[in-house]
Amino acid sequence: MKINNLEKFLSKTASGKSAAGIVVTSHDAAISELAADCGFDFVWLDMEHSPLTIVDAMHHMTALRGTGCAPFVRVAWNLPYLLKPVLDLAPAAVIVPMVNNACEAEAAVRACRYPADGGERGFAVRRANGYDRDSLDIYLEASRREPLVIVQIEHREAVRNIDEILRVEGLGGICIGPCDLSSSYGKTGRFDDPEVAGAIDRVRERTLEAGILLGGFCAGAFWQNRFMNWKALCTDSGLLASAARRLLQTHLNHAYAQ
Repeated sequence: MKINNLEKFLSKTASGKSAAGIVVTSHDAAISELAADCGFDFVWLDMEHSPLTIVDAMHHMTALRGTGCAPFVRVAWNLPYLLKPVLDLAPAAVIVPMVNNACEAEAAVRACRYPADGGERGFAVRRANGYDRDSLDIYLEASRREPLVIVQIEHREAVRNIDEILRVEGLGGICIGPCDLSSSYGKTGRFDDPEVAGAIDRVRERTLEAGILLGGFCAGAFWQNRFMNWKALCTDSGLLASAARRLLQTHLNHAYAQ
């Protein structure tokens, strides 16, 4: 849908380039507008690990309309009642956390599709059909493809089951969650550990071979030479803190040199 800029995001990934995004945890919708103005391809609105409410998510998505930036929303868990109100906001993609097997991936897809397409989503329209601008047929056709249903691989069980997960019909993408994934091996944050790096690369290679969109939270040097279709490069709070510390250190260095 033009309302969520999914076409622009898919055009970027189809070109062979890696789309860049930022994880947003602040309720201020100006953060998303700023991200779009800076040239980010997508914004990851995090409703799992932040205070963002459904109203906040709506404001962020409204701020991105008319830009080139696609709104993704990560919900708190793989439950239809958590996905339903998000779907009604017409995001470009939903990210479903901690999906460990094909059955859980199938449940995520069902929650995002209507019964006529094998799903169990409750029917409602608002933004998605342009506030009654588009006919029901036009809306239903788009709803078979949108939003992208992206499942997050963040446990060693999911790594073992990755081939089965990738075969799930209607799957829109894979998202690697490196911190939780490394934690499931008892090696939190140790991405260079051979076991953790091997698990990440197994998921990455299998997903790319299957022709399914691959992304994740990819902050740091570990990811620089690992291709992904889309990469969330930072969080809003992390970016602000990093810039603030650099600015303060520059100020202090200058003051000491006086």
